[in-house]
Amino acid sequence: MSATKIRTSSFSRNFLAANSHQIPGLKHGPNGTMFISSGIPDLDKILGGGFSLGSLVMVMEDAEAPHHMLLLRSFMSQGLVHNQPLLYASPSKEPRQFLGTLPSPAVPKDDKSSHRDPDEEKGLRIAWQYKKYFGENQQSVDRDGKHEFCNEFDLRKPLERKFLSGKCIDCVSIQDSPNLITLHDRCATFLSQFPRSDGSISSVGRIAIQSFCAPQCEYTDMEWDMLSFLRSLRAMVRSSNAVAVVTFPPSLLLPSFSIRWQHMADTLLSVKAIPDEDKEMEKLLTGYQDMVGLLNVHKVAQINTQVPVILEATTYSMKLKRRRFMVLECLNQAPIDGSSGSSYGTSGSCSVSSKTGALDF
Repeated sequence: MSATKIRTSSFSRNFLAANSHQIPGLKHGPNGTMFISSGIPDLDKILGGGFSLGSLVMVMEDAEAPHHMLLLRSFMSQGLVHNQPLLYASPSKEPRQFLGTLPSPAVPKDDKSSHRDPDEEKGLRIAWQYKKYFGENQQSVDRDGKHEFCNEFDLRKPLERKFLSGKCIDCVSIQDSPNLITLHDRCATFLSQFPRSDGSISSVGRIAIQSFCAPQCEYTDMEWDMLSFLRSLRAMVRSSNAVAVVTFPPSLLLPSFSIRWQHMADTLLSVKAIPDEDKEMEKLLTGYQDMVGLLNVHKVAQINTQVPVILEATTYSMKLKRRRFMVLECLNQAPIDGSSGSSYGTSGSCSVSSKTGALDF
């Protein structure tokens, strides 16, 4: 008797990839896409889940303010918190010193109650008896996907040493490099640790390259070599379980090469500083005084699909909540009269008159 075959279709679930949920900082997406967090919860929501695994993310810098560093620091810190290997390339002489500026994850409100004084816990007549059920084992239990996948980082608190010691962190200085051969070899060696050969994922890597065409680099006049490096980096990342984030100042490139660089990116972002005194912008937007910059989403990665991602908006305001936490918000139009009433276009009256009362048709 011949054995019966189980019919499968292209819509069947990939059970080999189902084991990847055990890796912290990895999330399933549509069409078999896997996401890792950008380190900013709002940015993950905007991009539909985070940075797609195997994608090249490029961030266009602003010459007036280093707002791109907020994105880069959050991306690097999130990977170290999830114990993911990191390759960091910088135009500075000592790139490892930059690790001391990485932000620390904020303690969730749920965990604050677990760090009480023993004296206070003894004062609780009933609750203290259940301490053994809510001890250290409680912290190891999986929290909500929001807390486990992406942390909220405190920009005023540096990352603890325990996240930096014993980690697989590789730092490369590209300041004195006459060409890009060394950087290419370091990236190839690093990405060889995360091959995408089978359906299972054992580890995830992150690459962060800061100011790729900075003036202090000796290869800045090699436009075609830099473009060839980005093309090769994108191909290597696509065939590995990793994500590369590259920031660059487009003002230092020729317009034609800047456009070519933008086409190389799977996800393309740009940051822009806001003038301190722009009265016209202040009248036009609400919460203008709390903004530190603008984030533009030019392109979102489309992995395993040809359906474009429809965004709610393409420009978002960058704000610092309590001067500690990075948040992104949609731009809202301010009221016409400058009051705190409803904004323009949301009035419930059908007439032009501003008098209150019955609706005038």
